[in-house]
Amino acid sequence: MPKTSARLLALLSLLQTRRDWSGAHLAARLDVSLRTVRRDVDRLRELGYPITAVKGPEGGYRLGAGAEPPPLLFDDDQAIALTVALQIAAGNADGGLAVPAAQALNTIRQVMPARLRNRVNALQVTAVERPAAQPAAPVGGDVLLALSTAARNREVLGFGYGTDPFDRPPRRVEPHHVVTWDRRWYLVAYDLDKQEWRTYRADRITLRTPNGPRFPPRQLPGGDVAAFVTGRFRGSTDPAGGWPCTGTVILDQDAATLAPYIGDGVLEEIGPGRCRLTLGSWSWTGLAAAIARFDTATTVISPPELTRAFARLARRCAGVTGPTT
Repeated sequence: MPKTSARLLALLSLLQTRRDWSGAHLAARLDVSLRTVRRDVDRLRELGYPITAVKGPEGGYRLGAGAEPPPLLFDDDQAIALTVALQIAAGNADGGLAVPAAQALNTIRQVMPARLRNRVNALQVTAVERPAAQPAAPVGGDVLLALSTAARNREVLGFGYGTDPFDRPPRRVEPHHVVTWDRRWYLVAYDLDKQEWRTYRADRITLRTPNGPRFPPRQLPGGDVAAFVTGRFRGSTDPAGGWPCTGTVILDQDAATLAPYIGDGVLEEIGPGRCRLTLGSWSWTGLAAAIARFDTATTVISPPELTRAFARLARRCAGVTGPTT
């Protein structure tokens, strides 16, 4: 059993990784008894961490939001993963987040213990992106946040659009989704003046505040944002985009982190640290492998063939052999 101080840090780190934990799962991960978990939770509460009890068959715990947020804790693997992600974002001059990413990376390095900081400083990653016929214009994080918030809150947006946005009448839209396609960010929205569904490049949007009134949800044609966007850009309503196999999954990762690597898939942010991806491939197993490369927790939405392909891929990988030295 680890010492109490180390165990408390491990418990706090686990509570930060997902919303709810049952007492039994925490006990198993920490290799302690349920009684020890309860005592450690009480100790963290005494230190000011807002841990609430979760009702249910097994009971559990949740790290809530307090008046002052607790310090973030990362184990070695998490710190390395975060460093890689921030280095990639900082090196992407077209992403609009290069400077904040570099600043965040510097801040995190300063608060790391010397042992871990030395390991992270030795990790230098450069992302080389495929050349594009038309480089994507940068989109600031404040713009993406404003568009996503308006879509989530169902608030009418007014914005200028184009190279001379203030020389034209402002667009009035009901925002529906913020998506990325081929390294560009787009807003899918219903244009109230043209009375039709449209896609708008986020880098051409000049926001005008405040937002308008709230609106009732409107059904997107076809009911699926991936099919709608794919059809718009490929000139058809075929959600497969020409691929014989296409599927939709939920990934436990920020859309902004994955956006540079999606290619012609459709990526939609659905919440903090979660996104929906629709992607095509030449076979179901090939599609499963393409999704698995993102190295994050994955939930298949559709179709069942993709779920079976993941199982086949797992068996195939488990049987791989190679040199033993």
